[in-house]
Amino acid sequence: MRVGTNPNKENPVVHSDYLHQVIIPVYIPNQEGYFEGAFSVFKLCLESLFKTIHDKTFITIVNNGCCDEVRMFIDGLFLEKKIQEAIHTENIGKLNAIYKGLVGNNIELVTISDADVLFLPNWQSESIKVFRKIPKAGVVGIVPQFSLFKSNSENILRANFFSSRLKFLPVKSPNALIRFYDSIGWKRDYNPDYLKNILGLEYKDGFKVIIGSGHFVATYKKSIFTEIQTYNRHKMGSKGLNYLDTLPLLKDYWRLTTYENNAYHMGNVSEQWMYDLVGQMKPKMLDDYCFNFTESSVFQPKWVLLRNKIFRKLVMNKSVLPLLYAKWQLPKKSIKNY
Repeated sequence: MRVGTNPNKENPVVHSDYLHQVIIPVYIPNQEGYFEGAFSVFKLCLESLFKTIHDKTFITIVNNGCCDEVRMFIDGLFLEKKIQEAIHTENIGKLNAIYKGLVGNNIELVTISDADVLFLPNWQSESIKVFRKIPKAGVVGIVPQFSLFKSNSENILRANFFSSRLKFLPVKSPNALIRFYDSIGWKRDYNPDYLKNILGLEYKDGFKVIIGSGHFVATYKKSIFTEIQTYNRHKMGSKGLNYLDTLPLLKDYWRLTTYENNAYHMGNVSEQWMYDLVGQMKPKMLDDYCFNFTESSVFQPKWVLLRNKIFRKLVMNKSVLPLLYAKWQLPKKSIKNY
């Protein structure tokens, strides 16, 4: 039986003062074997996040089938108001967990991060600089990686094909690149030239940005997600994450990465340098909260996507790329094997 009328029935949703959301899906089903050190890494991830964000940041943690100890830890963070949203579900897959974090708010920027990212002090402000400088930016990564321009970046290459801004830039932090590939288990037998030059855009005022973005941590304009799938059948792997990588192209957004390295990938085992680095961090507040970035609300017609695909086939082949590398000012000695 219902008596009376809910006093909030006709009240509008209160406008949120938050300007940036961070979504972290986490899957730690136990603390054995592969997952033995994952909880410690997750705690380091959150501690680095808390120390590097401004106070208008909305943190969402999605428990994607974690063990009881991790669940209770997340609930404790929510009760202590260190995070703004705690979502609990069985293991439904990484992308579906991300979907749950995306709904229910209209915050302008959303960072989607794995639970093993160590955020560095300037990651948030450096990401915002890219969005401000480049209105076409839709995704901004914070960890430079090899050959990012070869993945879902054909619209940037096409738009800047005749621009002097498009060029190979000297790698700002070679040691950070080495540390990233160490963290994902690569042997150091990759082309050493990848540690010297990386394709990006350089503006007349000296501002530099890398073309392309990874997906283990990146910030997105929320308008990208106005129309998304509500379910993805792939729990993990490239088939599921490829949807997230290609979605910005439907609005002709550019995928970019900050020129400087602004985070580390920790993997599933914590190391002393991680504790030392996080321990030295001091909270750093962002003073400028005025965002209002340019947004694209219209999905591109199919012929635009087809044009990008045709362009990709024309330029991304072994006979054409060396010519483009020369055009984009890659040193001659590096062209043959790059």
